[in-house]
Amino acid sequence: MAGGKIKIGINGFGRIGRLVARVVLQRDDVELVAVNDPFITTEYMVRFLPTTTSF
Repeated sequence: MAGGKIKIGINGFGRIGRLVARVVLQRDDVELVAVNDPFITTEYMVRFLPTTTSF
């Protein structure tokens, strides 16, 4: 994809999904366009994405 961002979606927003989202949001060449998790609300995603860690 010459010159454009790679668009990705994440299926699941558990530990791995949050880690992937965090990495994607730090990159300039990738755009997060969707997160699919029927058990998690948007408010949860906004609240816990920047604060959760697995280290």
